[in-house]
Amino acid sequence: MFAQYGVSESSLKPWAEMRIIDVRSNEFIPNGRFNYTHTDRIAAGQDGSGALFRLIARNAQEIERYAIPFLYQGIPLYISLLDGHTPGGDSIDFRDFEGGVTYTAKIVPYTEGYGETLRSSFFIELHGIDKKGVSRTFTVGSPNVKRNGVLSYSIKKVLVAPNRLSMVFVIEMRVQNGNGPDIRYMVEIVPF
Repeated sequence: MFAQYGVSESSLKPWAEMRIIDVRSNEFIPNGRFNYTHTDRIAAGQDGSGALFRLIARNAQEIERYAIPFLYQGIPLYISLLDGHTPGGDSIDFRDFEGGVTYTAKIVPYTEGYGETLRSSFFIELHGIDKKGVSRTFTVGSPNVKRNGVLSYSIKKVLVAPNRLSMVFVIEMRVQNGNGPDIRYMVEIVPF
């Protein structure tokens, strides 16, 4: 399960989105997308997290149905500390010390059009070498999915499942908006 929340710049209303993903297929489960926008504007000093709490509470049965383990959130292997955006195409190196694997991941973007016709996609080239020198290569993502208005993508976080049977990439998307780009997040998953 992946969730994000924020406050709409134009309306000042808190919002939240939650997605439940099938790890093996890297696809949303049927009816696995949930959204909530509060009817009132946010109070001073608040960050919108209340919208996320409300969304989780409203969908507790779905969370239970898929046995989402809140206590096992994945083991961080990489976290971008850069303030701002890493240009598309940059590669990152990280290591799973407990698993004994060194990784290189490169985001490969594609864009077409300009302005209102802008569409983009990406995939990640993932290469891993274990402590015995065995090498594996993966293509992560859905390069055929074209997203309207997305200006760029960057890898912000990489986690490995506690059982080390899958890896999750948290991707920052910069999306066109009349007031400047909005920042949204998505995940891509690779099963091992």
